[in-house]
Amino acid sequence: MRLMIVGVHPLAGFDKVLHYRVPEHLRAAVGIGSLVRISIGSTMRLGVVGTLDPPADFPLDRLKPVAQVVYPFPALTPDLLGLARWMAGYYACGIDAVIETMIPVAVRRGAGLKQEKLLCIARKAGPEELAVLEKRAPQQAKLYRLLAQQFRPQPRNLILARLGATAAVASALVKRGLIREELRRIERVAYADDHEAGELVAAQPHALNLEQQRAVDGIAASLARNAFSVTLLHGVTGSGKTEVYLRAIDLVLRSGGGVVFLVPEVALTPQTTARLRSRLEAIAHGQQCVVWHSHLSEGERLDGWLALATGAARIVVGARSAVFAPVKDLRLVIVDEEHEPAYKQDETPRYHGRDVAVMRAKLSGACCLLGSATPSLESFLNAQKGRYGLLQLTQRVDDRQLPHIGIIDLRIEAAKQRHLPALAGKLVQAMQDRLERREQTILFINRRGYSSSMLCTKCGHVEECTHCSIALTYHRSDETLRCHLCGAQRPAPLRCPKCAAPEIRWRGLGTQRVEEAVRRVLPRARIERMDTDTMARKNRFREVLSQFRAGRIDVLVGTQMIGKGLDFPNVTLVGLIDADISMHLPDFRANERTFQLLVQVAGRAGRGDRAGEVMVQTFTPQAEAIQFSRHADFAGFAAAELALRQQYHYPPFRHLIHHLFRGPNPEKLKFFAEHWARAVEKALGDRVELRGPAASPIEKIKDEYRWQLWYFTNAVTKVIPELARLRADFAWPDDVTQVLDVDPVNLM
Repeated sequence: MRLMIVGVHPLAGFDKVLHYRVPEHLRAAVGIGSLVRISIGSTMRLGVVGTLDPPADFPLDRLKPVAQVVYPFPALTPDLLGLARWMAGYYACGIDAVIETMIPVAVRRGAGLKQEKLLCIARKAGPEELAVLEKRAPQQAKLYRLLAQQFRPQPRNLILARLGATAAVASALVKRGLIREELRRIERVAYADDHEAGELVAAQPHALNLEQQRAVDGIAASLARNAFSVTLLHGVTGSGKTEVYLRAIDLVLRSGGGVVFLVPEVALTPQTTARLRSRLEAIAHGQQCVVWHSHLSEGERLDGWLALATGAARIVVGARSAVFAPVKDLRLVIVDEEHEPAYKQDETPRYHGRDVAVMRAKLSGACCLLGSATPSLESFLNAQKGRYGLLQLTQRVDDRQLPHIGIIDLRIEAAKQRHLPALAGKLVQAMQDRLERREQTILFINRRGYSSSMLCTKCGHVEECTHCSIALTYHRSDETLRCHLCGAQRPAPLRCPKCAAPEIRWRGLGTQRVEEAVRRVLPRARIERMDTDTMARKNRFREVLSQFRAGRIDVLVGTQMIGKGLDFPNVTLVGLIDADISMHLPDFRANERTFQLLVQVAGRAGRGDRAGEVMVQTFTPQAEAIQFSRHADFAGFAAAELALRQQYHYPPFRHLIHHLFRGPNPEKLKFFAEHWARAVEKALGDRVELRGPAASPIEKIKDEYRWQLWYFTNAVTKVIPELARLRADFAWPDDVTQVLDVDPVNLM
């Protein structure tokens, strides 16, 4: 019989295909994308079948056999395997690292299935047999009579507890042949309790306005072509983009296709999932909506993956890693809030979820729908150039007005109050008015902690992290100074550590300080803070959002996790405490990020029947990002910002590749970075423009110094292979780590 030979990508830390022969009894279960267990040396490792071809120069009789096929179906669909190969080439990483990202740990580990025992009647007892049972074993008789009254098998533990009986009672009846035990798999469904958690919204479709109907018709036309396409859905906040998504999903599910729905933040997943589940029930497709993100338990992750891989579920909603879900017959990929930096992975493989979503749609022949009120300039330029389709929603649903945005000049406020307040007087008055009218307020500041630094006014000492090049943040809740980069912390001093003076001042604002200020001016208000520090416990963010939606919280203070995508009809006031935080970073995207942040945060107000108001506290009210956002003028902002980017040849007009060098010795880093830069200039010539090397803005993190080099290029795929070859041949010292990041979003 002819041998079956497969090429396997081993998940063993090296990027190489190894060949194995497939034993006859496993051949029916092995195919492209199968997860298999293989022998490498003396250890057993996992791998994914990538080819069905024999090796070119290796004796077939010496090939080792595949030891096990982990699942009776492919762990990676053909489009996912193709996507893995594209990602490995584009993002300059090993294909094994990509595959490990695509297949969750719970799936690779084979986290055990959860099962429960059920009891049911096996045969009907005759009158005489039952009489004997009543006399000799009354507990067995009770159990039999109870089961005889049930229409379906009952959980063993539950029914024994109800009778106060032991497991021996059930075992005795099983031996008599009167009842039988069955095993049932318990599926661990994430957010299965959302209906009781106050998340049930939009269960029934409402009538579409003219713009929404045009958008749905446009998407339907793209789906009908049954070919790859990308469409940008640009809709102002509150314009009903989610309803358009739901109508598109309805069309796909009715035709038997699958859907991937990406949201940028875990905090947005419960609301989106509740809407999908409610609508799926309403349109009677009977499809399970699988939730997918890193905060799930291993059991929830495994069961969700199995539901998708077997075709039991055809829709997944989750954060960026959901783009790798094994959805069958993928017809639609939705990327909500496509502009969000959260879609970029900050460890290998350093992929961008939006760009990977577009490529997966291309490999699947599916439609990709990118949605945002503030699209990234990359996507917007693609739409302008005709590479993407463009659908626009310019009005809020039910003709609701966009909130009025008022600017509070903190320079004037500081002069008026003779100090810099956390909350301006005008904002305090507006919050008090909302509390009296039983309306809700959101206060946003994108910095956690109490104060951003500790300063001694006598000697000028600023307490810094000993492991990183940043000031420590003061947390009043536990009186500690913390580093938000490495996690180091120590007790906050009462005197200056350098000169022992008591003249310590805390500079800057954080969520804790804003919360404290709100409690002073609104002592009767119910206040909740929502940041990384308070949301550590699993499902805590769901609880807080449910309480806020139910009206049990008056003021919600938080960071970026509350700044986008969430829909609270009773919120009529949004305060942006410090609009300048994101504007003055050493990043060419600083203006774009500030504009997006202002518009998105403002969009949380006035989403119900009442008008909304937004108050923005800033020292630079004249800044373009603030003025354009005040009038919700995305077109004006995009035109001005794109002209500036084009002038300096920044993305989206060229690609950017960031090369980071890390090590314990800054002089050695500088030496090798400079030698490397000269080697790249010689090899690549005018295919790239180099800038640097130079020390990173944050020069040290976790006791490692950081130097960086930038490559500007028109074509990543023409540069990355050459850089990979050069890196392999370059004599790197053992204590220097270097990382390539293609299309980075964080320039710090």
